[in-house]
Amino acid sequence: MAGTDDTVADDDALFVLTAVLLTPAQFPSVLGDDYVAACAALGLEPYAEGYGLVLGQDSGGARWTVVVEDVSLVAVAIASWDCGMEYDLSPDDRSVVCALPGWPLALAVSAPGVPEPHDPSPDPDGEGPDPLTPPDTEVWGAPQRRLGADEIALQWAAWRGQIDDETAFGRPGEPAPDGAAATADAGSPAGSTDSGQHPGVRKALAAAREYVSSPPPPGRIRSAFAPGGARTLRADGPGWSLVARTDDIAFVLLDEEPGEVMPVGRGTELPGLLQSLDELAVRPS
Repeated sequence: MAGTDDTVADDDALFVLTAVLLTPAQFPSVLGDDYVAACAALGLEPYAEGYGLVLGQDSGGARWTVVVEDVSLVAVAIASWDCGMEYDLSPDDRSVVCALPGWPLALAVSAPGVPEPHDPSPDPDGEGPDPLTPPDTEVWGAPQRRLGADEIALQWAAWRGQIDDETAFGRPGEPAPDGAAATADAGSPAGSTDSGQHPGVRKALAAAREYVSSPPPPGRIRSAFAPGGARTLRADGPGWSLVARTDDIAFVLLDEEPGEVMPVGRGTELPGLLQSLDELAVRPS
């Protein structure tokens, strides 16, 4: 496929490396706490239908993120790749919304036969957007907090396995006590510290409860499949992220606590909160 909008030359093919969805139900969390914020980070209107983001390199090796309207095509490509099948993702030029320099996500692959990935040359007029860049993993902030929550959702069994049942079910709606917090490091559980009843966790739970009476922007609460008929919930807000299973406990991450993952015991209050959040959540179609 070729990029348009004068950012990629019409005769310059894009070598597609991967793609992600940008919809209310599925979007790169690194871009924002909700779908509207994620779109704003890319200068896009938050249309309900969403977009597909195609990441690749041009013939000179420059990184580009091409935004397309054909969400279904991108979804089919992603599903095929996830199943180990080949799929030639070539969106029609008419579905291309824009081509943005750089990548918002870190990729470990590159196109064969072209120079190493690099940012495109700046716009001679100085009017083009700055290249998109993945977050710095050496610092802690909102993007890293959301990426940490994403990793917990993907590796739930590993994280849940270090919390015993007494911790998980002992106190209603409170952070799990004594030695239950884990350090988010390279996507795997490690270490223990005393989480206590952290005021930031209490604020995050209170903010999540407010969502029930005052629904937040689309994508602030998301629900995905989980084994056993449960759902995996993701909820985000200013300074906090929550990931939970509707039939189990929750984990909270805070901007103010770099790398710390604090469990919230199931008790009697958390199940009702998770059920209410799940009813509000957007789900993949």
